[in-house]
Amino acid sequence: MTSRVRSFVAALIIGCSAVGLSSEPARAGPVILLEAASGRVLYSAEQDHQWFPASITKIMTAYLTFDAVKSGRLKLTDTLEVSEKAHEQVPSKIGLPVGNAIPVDVAIRALVVKSANDVAIMLAEKIGGSEEGFVQLMNDTARRLGMTRTHFVNPHGLPVPGQISTARDLARLARAALRDFPEHDAVWSLSEFHLGDQRLRSHNALLRSFEGADGIKTGFICDSGFNVVASATRDGKRLIAVVLGEPSGDDRNMRAASLLNHGFETAAWKARFGAPTIDTMPIDPAAEGVRSVRASVLAWNCNGKTAARKIAKRKPRSNKAKKVPQARSTAASADQAKGKSKSSSAAKAPATTKQ
Repeated sequence: MTSRVRSFVAALIIGCSAVGLSSEPARAGPVILLEAASGRVLYSAEQDHQWFPASITKIMTAYLTFDAVKSGRLKLTDTLEVSEKAHEQVPSKIGLPVGNAIPVDVAIRALVVKSANDVAIMLAEKIGGSEEGFVQLMNDTARRLGMTRTHFVNPHGLPVPGQISTARDLARLARAALRDFPEHDAVWSLSEFHLGDQRLRSHNALLRSFEGADGIKTGFICDSGFNVVASATRDGKRLIAVVLGEPSGDDRNMRAASLLNHGFETAAWKARFGAPTIDTMPIDPAAEGVRSVRASVLAWNCNGKTAARKIAKRKPRSNKAKKVPQARSTAASADQAKGKSKSSSAAKAPATTKQ
């Protein structure tokens, strides 16, 4: 089956769901699809159920960074020093030694493309004075943007009790980032960039496979499953799709692609019939609290499975010292890389930060 046929079939499935003939599997997590400019909702399901946002959290970290640059409190040429706290973060990270420094513009790309947890801490310490001060700014901004079912505890999304959001709230955040800081729009569409001799590639596969894809961010921990806030533009119309809780990266990509295709095919007639906006659509009275989907996630390091096959294929790494980076970027989009995280209160085994 060609990719064109797969996209058509997937779009047909979503179309059936939109008229009440749901074909979505029971395991499917929350989703929302909307027009970026108008906020018109083209499709939604469980959009107000709370979820672990994982590294999608970094959209808020980027938002506050862009705001600091716009207000003059931070310059793109300013440098960020690697602190002890930043250095001790688990992957995904750039892993520079304590005391090294990178420019803010490089840090932004590392945050979005590499989904670097150490960089998230570096930005938080620079902008907020401390991680705790930055988290307060995150929650203040979330309230200002109308993210009523969201609470942040850290700037990177590694698992910790109380770090929650919803598909609707994450769509609000993504829409605000695109609207308020158009001068930084290109960073969301970076598919890769180079940091010294490292080639850092986005985990947002839609940037390389979906027509018009131009953002925004993926995220993964075991308890949340595979998440993405995806955007795409065709014929001047930009759509945003939020997909949460998929069991694999492929499932995440296929569901986001089918939603976006559905949106491009139906946006015109839904506008004619007066679809609600993200702000006028009532909060679902049956919205649920956060839950773990760890048991359904297809990742060896989520459910106690061994990684023998991966270890056998792994090549030995060079012991070369990391260099202080000079960055160059390649256009296309944004996302996250692999790694393990600290344990979540929702599960006994460690959650991963693979994106």
